[in-house]
Amino acid sequence: MPKSKTKQTLRILFILASIGSLYFVPWPLVKAWIRPLPDTVQEQLEEGVEQGFDGMIVYVEQGGKSPEFYAAGWHDREKKIPAYPQALFKIASITKLYVAVATTKLVKEGRLSLDKTVAEYFPELAGRIENSDRITLRMMVQHRSGIPNFVDHPDYWTNPPKNKEETLAYGLDLPADFEPGESYGYSNTNYRLISDLIDKTVGYPHQQYIREEILTPLGLKNTYTSLTEVNMDEVMSGYYVGVDQDFKTENTGLMLATAEDVGIFLRALNDGSVFKEGEQEIYTDIYVYEHTGLLPGYQSIAKYFPDIDTVVIQFNNTSNFNGYDWSLAEIIYGRVVKIVRRNKEG
Repeated sequence: MPKSKTKQTLRILFILASIGSLYFVPWPLVKAWIRPLPDTVQEQLEEGVEQGFDGMIVYVEQGGKSPEFYAAGWHDREKKIPAYPQALFKIASITKLYVAVATTKLVKEGRLSLDKTVAEYFPELAGRIENSDRITLRMMVQHRSGIPNFVDHPDYWTNPPKNKEETLAYGLDLPADFEPGESYGYSNTNYRLISDLIDKTVGYPHQQYIREEILTPLGLKNTYTSLTEVNMDEVMSGYYVGVDQDFKTENTGLMLATAEDVGIFLRALNDGSVFKEGEQEIYTDIYVYEHTGLLPGYQSIAKYFPDIDTVVIQFNNTSNFNGYDWSLAEIIYGRVVKIVRRNKEG
């Protein structure tokens, strides 16, 4: 085939492939991303509600300034209660930051060792976790253990666990995802085990230890470790796309907090004031300084931006694990940060 015809054929194939790929583009995400940036954070949240989120909350705290609070949509869709910034929210995996700080404190005290293994700490589970004699506490904190994530078990969502023992069981008796320390694999099972280890070490629930060593010193009075501790009317409702249910009464053992309390904690984590002498060096070596959270009905993002000395917390109460809601939440969050940065620099 002549070279010119080959080029023409390749050009046509490229065009056809490009047109075909457009069929699979999630256009709502493209639309959310390319829209002109609004003037205010409040306008951005209202756009987010228009794009499918039932309710949204944002907290912005810039160093040296009073915090800013924003909300849009519904706190409770059925009761027609508007969203408000002081609502309690299920922070899901943001909880791991608190657990990692608690672990750090116990390591500094010499009550835990990052180099001890699962088999040493949990001899009763040694035969149920592959490589338990080579998986260290450090690897679990860093999600480098290879222990399977219990939420990936095929029965987890069809037959939800009723307590922490059943939850952990979904991560046991399975082949390792990879050799210890050889890769990274986010696994809630790691932190289920770490939480149990803190319980064993201090002799009482890790939630109490977190309250005594982290929440109380920081003056965080609107952070809770269980739904049983709160007024349910103050908890923001949670919705899953296509399901006619309010998920706020589910997962009773998870942490809840206001956006402000999460923001205060995140500031203290990043400026080091949550730590005692010698603790921050340990923490920096083992875990991250920001996090996200995802549950049925709840999505959260908590980050600190050192270039503008600003904490931004975002909550939204609509999720769809098989859809693009998480990507949309991240796009909206990124646009909120752009607005904050533009207003600060402008």
